[in-house]
Amino acid sequence: MKIYDVLILGAGASGLMCAAHLNKKLQTAIVEGNDRVCKKLKISGGGKCNITNIEVSENNFDGDAAYVSYALSIFSKEDLLQFLDDNGVKPVLRKERYYFCKESSDEIIDILKSKSRHVEMLLNRSVVDVKKNGSIFEISTSKGIIKAKKLVVATGGKSFSTLGASDIGLKIAKDFGLKVKEFSPALVGMTLQKDQFWMKELSGLSCYVHIKVNDKILKEEMLFAHKGISGPAVLSASLYWQKGNISIDFLPNQNIFDLILGSKKLLSSLIPLPKRLSKAILEALNVEDVMCQKINPHAKKELAKIHNYEFAPAGNFGFTKAEVSRGGVLCEELSQYTLESRHVENLYYIGEVVDVTGELGGYNFQWAFSSSIVCANSINY
Repeated sequence: MKIYDVLILGAGASGLMCAAHLNKKLQTAIVEGNDRVCKKLKISGGGKCNITNIEVSENNFDGDAAYVSYALSIFSKEDLLQFLDDNGVKPVLRKERYYFCKESSDEIIDILKSKSRHVEMLLNRSVVDVKKNGSIFEISTSKGIIKAKKLVVATGGKSFSTLGASDIGLKIAKDFGLKVKEFSPALVGMTLQKDQFWMKELSGLSCYVHIKVNDKILKEEMLFAHKGISGPAVLSASLYWQKGNISIDFLPNQNIFDLILGSKKLLSSLIPLPKRLSKAILEALNVEDVMCQKINPHAKKELAKIHNYEFAPAGNFGFTKAEVSRGGVLCEELSQYTLESRHVENLYYIGEVVDVTGELGGYNFQWAFSSSIVCANSINY
C-alpha cells in the first residue's frame, strides 16, 4: 500500500495553504469530506472573503499570545498581502480596516488550488478514525485506509455543519491523548434576558457602539435582531464572553451631558441615534423624555448609563449562526515553533482546530494562513 510522506486532513484555507508551501518532492495528499475544496472560504464575507485586517497582532485573538505572535512573525499580514500580490490578487480595503477579495473569494481559492496542483486531492472522503502503527499513521476513511509518515490535521471547527464541519479533529487529538477545549460557538449573536427584550423591538436598526467584555473593548456596529443583538461589535464581543455582564456605550464618541446642556429640546431629539432607539433607551433607563432643562438629578444619574449600559446576555445564537468555533487542541500540547504535537511525533495541528480564535475582521483567515506556513516550514526542514 502507498505511504504518503504527508497527509493533510481538510481542504480548507489552512490545509490548502500548508499544501501549497510544502516541498514538491514530498508525496502529499489532502483528504476532504466535501466534493470541493474551500467551501467555507468560498461563502465567507458575502462571497468576497475578508482575508485579513490592516492591524493584526496577538491582541486580536483569544488564545496563547506567544503562539499567535510567533506565527504572525513567520507569516505576517504583510507577507500574506505580498503572497497574494505575487499571484495577481490585489485585495480591496473596506472601512479602512478590512481586506477583501475585489471580485470574489474564488480569487484566493484559485491561487491555493494552483499552488497545490502537485498534491493529490482525495475528495468525498470522511475521516472515521486515525491510528499510529509504529512510525506510520493509518487513517480510516469512508473509502478505505490511507497511510502517511506525517499527518497534518486542518479539519476546522464545528460551525457551518451544512458545509461538512465537525469535531473530528478533536476526536483524533483525544484518541492520541492530547488535551483539548471542546468547541463552542464564537463570532455569534447574543440572546437576551427578559429585561433587555426591548432591544428585540428594534430589529433591523444598527448603531456604532463600544462593547466592553472583561478587559476588551470592541468598537464597531451593533445590529438589533429578532433573536437578540448581532453585528460586528457583538460578534467580536462574543469571542471573549462566556457568562456575566457586558457593557455597551451607545454614544462612544460624544458625551450625553454636553449634548443636552441648557437645551429646551426633548431628550430624545438631542440623542444622536435613530429616534426609535433614543426613545427605547430612555424607556429602558426609566428616564422620562422631557425637556433637557427639566431633567432631575435621579434621571441624570440614570441617563449616564447610556455610556455604560450593563447587562448579562442570556446566551448566543448557537453553532448554526456562528462564524467560527472557539476551542480546539490546547496550544500547550503543540510546539510553538512547529505546531507539531509534543507527545506524538509527526502529528501537526493548524488553523481553527487549534485553540486560537480571532475577532471578526479577517483574523481567523490570517491565523489559518500563518499557522499553515509555520507547519509547512517545519515539515520542509
